[in-house]
Amino acid sequence: MGVRLKRLREERGMTQAALASSLELSPSYLNQMERNQRPLTVPVLLRLNAVFGLDVQLFSEAEEARLIPDLRAALADQGAGASMAELREIASNMPSVARAIIDMQTRLRETSEQMGVMAGHLSGEVSGDPAPFEAVRDYFYNHRNYIAALDEAAEALGQGIRPGRMAEGLTDRLGGRHGIRVATEDDAQALRRFDAESGVLTLSSRLTAGQRAFQMATQLGFLEQDALIDQLGRDSGMASDDARALLRIGLANYFAGAVILPYGAFLQAAEAERYDIERLAHRFGVGFETTCHRLSTLQRPEARGVPFFFIRVDRAGNISKRQSATDFHFSRIGGSCPLWNVYEAFSRPGEVLTQIAQMPDGRSYLWVARTVSHGSGGFGAPVKRFAVALGCDLAHADRLVYSRVLDLRNPDLATPIGAGCKICDRRTCPQRAFPMTGRPLRPDPSVSRLAPYSGRETG
Repeated sequence: MGVRLKRLREERGMTQAALASSLELSPSYLNQMERNQRPLTVPVLLRLNAVFGLDVQLFSEAEEARLIPDLRAALADQGAGASMAELREIASNMPSVARAIIDMQTRLRETSEQMGVMAGHLSGEVSGDPAPFEAVRDYFYNHRNYIAALDEAAEALGQGIRPGRMAEGLTDRLGGRHGIRVATEDDAQALRRFDAESGVLTLSSRLTAGQRAFQMATQLGFLEQDALIDQLGRDSGMASDDARALLRIGLANYFAGAVILPYGAFLQAAEAERYDIERLAHRFGVGFETTCHRLSTLQRPEARGVPFFFIRVDRAGNISKRQSATDFHFSRIGGSCPLWNVYEAFSRPGEVLTQIAQMPDGRSYLWVARTVSHGSGGFGAPVKRFAVALGCDLAHADRLVYSRVLDLRNPDLATPIGAGCKICDRRTCPQRAFPMTGRPLRPDPSVSRLAPYSGRETG
């Protein structure tokens, strides 16, 4: 607390002797307190309050506890590692400096996001109103991919079903509570079809047990959480009927995932398995993609998991799912970066790939990617193939089993990636397909470079 005491004296233009006299202390005793050689006792705090009318919380360690995680995240965003001792030193002795670092990083992130939107407007690829599916993505992103009321209701339902019997338990609930019979048919197009008049829920016979459970839980979401889902839709502020309809489906699917992977049990298993996706998928009888998606939602305030980003792409680079429990700048325009390991996964199907990737702003992340497929797989039958990736800030990487084979302290191992060529300012990237929007090219015919667009600045 010595630095805070010294700052208080400097702000009031007082000498050590003057402050010591006001506090009825000897100058040498005050000098020792300012050098952290003596503690700031309760009687001294009370005198500070009496003389200066100060809130004693100014000298509370609770502020330090609040600053440390935010400061750690801000430094990690910039690729700067700091030990807990260093973070505590800054937060306790220089809280104003710590808050300034946090505020600067917040402004930098906001500026980066605004630049992406502005680039989209300049290129004509972003309209004033987002498309319905984009509006739904933004809804989940703005809620950090965690919908508390739905998640808690789903957990209560899921916990009431005996482990290993999720599909059977959901079948019993549909029948016993709602009088709905579950049937199957060989339909490659519709995974789930509900006929309210006959009370029959028909599922494709090609679904696995985990997929059947998911579809039944989705239907239960519409039946048992209809009022809540409607309220969330009204509160979303979406003007489009299509957007609200898509949001209803998204919320029901969210509920389903939370039913078959109940929050508490799943988080406990994830921590025990060090977030091993394949082991978790086997343990709960679900697929790789479903497991990744659920891991990206574990942000209950009193019991948080690793804050993940989740993305699903096809071979053409189209992003069909993009969700995040924290801040990551997914590109809205011009595709994403081909140097990202989510695209390399297509050349190594079924294999789990890891990558330390660094964004242009210096922030580094650990990404885990693998291909997944949907379809019967019969001869001549269409099969949908995607690559899914789960990522987290490098500050959390040591909690993941995938960090075992990586040197997290070696910055040279990071692959430089970007959020898309049109908003990426890496001038020497060999994979650049388009120049950065809004930057003058100034081509030089006398020089040939690896990157076709140099994007040199004017002046």
